[in-house]
Amino acid sequence: MGEKSLKTIMYVLIVVAVLLAGGLAYIWYEKTSLVDELTVEKEELTAQMIELQNDYASLSSDYDSINSQLDSSREEVSQLIERIRHTEATNRTKIRQYEKELGTLRSIMRNYIVQIDSLNTLNKKLTADAAAARREAAESRRQSEQLSKEIESLTGQVAVGSVIKARGLKLEAYNGSDKLTDRSSRVVRMMATLSLVENDLAPKGPVRVYIRVKGPDGILLTNDTQMTFEVDGEPMICSASREVDYQGKEVELSIYLNDIPSFMKGIYTVEAYTEQTKLGDAELMLR
Repeated sequence: MGEKSLKTIMYVLIVVAVLLAGGLAYIWYEKTSLVDELTVEKEELTAQMIELQNDYASLSSDYDSINSQLDSSREEVSQLIERIRHTEATNRTKIRQYEKELGTLRSIMRNYIVQIDSLNTLNKKLTADAAAARREAAESRRQSEQLSKEIESLTGQVAVGSVIKARGLKLEAYNGSDKLTDRSSRVVRMMATLSLVENDLAPKGPVRVYIRVKGPDGILLTNDTQMTFEVDGEPMICSASREVDYQGKEVELSIYLNDIPSFMKGIYTVEAYTEQTKLGDAELMLR
């Protein structure tokens, strides 16, 4: 092999080495840029979690049951922050999971705020109602204490005795084959069943029963057929309803909830009402 051929081979090897070095440098640069982007994404997620932690810290109520739930959610937020800090930024699967958990905890906090506001409003109304009742009672006692007691007793007995009551409230989920299921991914509709019990003192005629179904996030499930109703003058939104002919005898009925886009895993609650009173509540767990 001549000297010229050796030089040619050497030049070729040099060119190949340069190209390989350039390729490796480009791969290193791309990897470094991706790691930097993922690190920034992790830092932003951590900042959002800390902000949510501060929001939870500033949230309080006068109700022991809600305070207990708040303490549990605060602990979940703290644990999630620690998990994020100990997770590599390049573990995109875990980071996406933590983003979903962040969204869930935000939704739960919004539900707490709604509950606290509702309870505060209800407490104010109950306080005002109680004060008004005390004034009316005092005035009635001044006029005729004994007569007032007799009227109050009779009115209470009639009102309580005439209220329609129910039993056996149950919430079930069905798949597309109209079979019972507890898998959230297969649910296409829900059905609430209950029985209006026998009561000869209750008014006869058509009675509409309303159901309110809430998902695990506390949000009321509704579709295009949603309607409002009142219980003791308080307006409410129902998930579904059905009217039956009540003649004082026991009546069994089912109420379907259709056209809900999707169902998540967790515990669903159902409450049943007439315009007179709340009939009861029940729960359903979906996997």
